[in-house]
Order: sequence, then C-alpha cells, then structure tokens
Amino acid sequence: MELQILHWFESLHNPVTDPVMYAITCLGNAGIFWILLCAAFLFIPVFKKDRKLGLSMAIGLILSLIMCNGIMKNLSARIRPFNADPTFENLYGIFNGIKDWSFPSGHTSASFAAALAIILWDRKKGIPAVILAALIAVSRLYLTVHYPTDVLASLLLGSLYGVIGYFVTKLIMKRSEKARKVFSGEEPYKKLFAKA
Repeated sequence: MELQILHWFESLHNPVTDPVMYAITCLGNAGIFWILLCAAFLFIPVFKKDRKLGLSMAIGLILSLIMCNGIMKNLSARIRPFNADPTFENLYGIFNGIKDWSFPSGHTSASFAAALAIILWDRKKGIPAVILAALIAVSRLYLTVHYPTDVLASLLLGSLYGVIGYFVTKLIMKRSEKARKVFSGEEPYKKLFAKA
C-alpha cells in the first residue's frame, strides 16, 4: 500500500515540479535552514525580541536530532523505499547520498519541531514556517525517499518536540527573571551571567 502511494507521487514527476521539490527538500538537509533561522533569532540584534523563539527551536531541534536520528532510526532499521523497490526514479541522484534508515524522517521531524516552536510564540511568523515544514514533508514523499508512515509519524514526533521546546522555554523564563528579560530581548546575554 505504501509503495503504491509512493508510485502515485512518482507519477507526478515532471520538469517543472521536480527541481522545486528537490530545492525544498534540500532546505531540510541536516536541518540547515532551521538551524540558521534559529541562530538568527538567537544572535542577530534585529531579532532580539525573538530570542525565545530561537531557544524553543534549539530545544526542539536537539530533541529531534537525539530521538529521531540518534535513537529511533537505529532501533527501527527500516529500509528505504528505493531499496525495497529499485524501480523508483532516482531524481538528481538523491538516493546515492542516503545511507541511513528510513524511519523516522529527520527532515520532517526537525521541520515540524522548529515550525511548532515558532507558531506557538508568534502566529505571523509561524504560519509560513508550518507551510514550509509541510512542503518539506511532502517533498520526501515526492522524491520517494520515505514511506508515508515515516513522514506522518515524524510530523507528530517533531510537533511534540517543538511543543516541549516551547514549554521548557516558558518554564525557564518563568523561573528566572534574568532569563525572561534576556530571551524577551530586553537585556543582552551577558546579563544572564551577571551577579544579582
């Protein structure tokens, strides 16, 4: 059933959407887009009021890396769809660089961890983030590098990590006035280490 769904996605391949989907999936490679956005929120002065978003994202992304890429992939040891069915089209040679297991999807988990961390603080910034996360998830199916259940489970797991990141950040800011001021952008980072 899942391979049939992926063959349906493969039937959508065409010269217009192929490069678009490949570019979208590349944004999720190693979580690079989300890591850069997280760093921007944390360290670029113009985004100082968004430091709490950056901290929430960082927590969510670290959880995703540890749980999905570090633990769950190795426990599941699920082979990739293109290994199960060698007839899938290897667009842009994408299969060649993939050596890890299929479940869960690191791209999807990291994307939804970051997007949920953003939208829980800021709906205006979060909606585009969630849309991009969804497109990255769909791109993994379009390129036939993950099973639908890989992506669905990773969407849920990543969302959970983003929610955890949000609540941990809120707890940190609630417990420490210094942290509240710093991650709200009211004070510089050095205030975190200043004596009361």
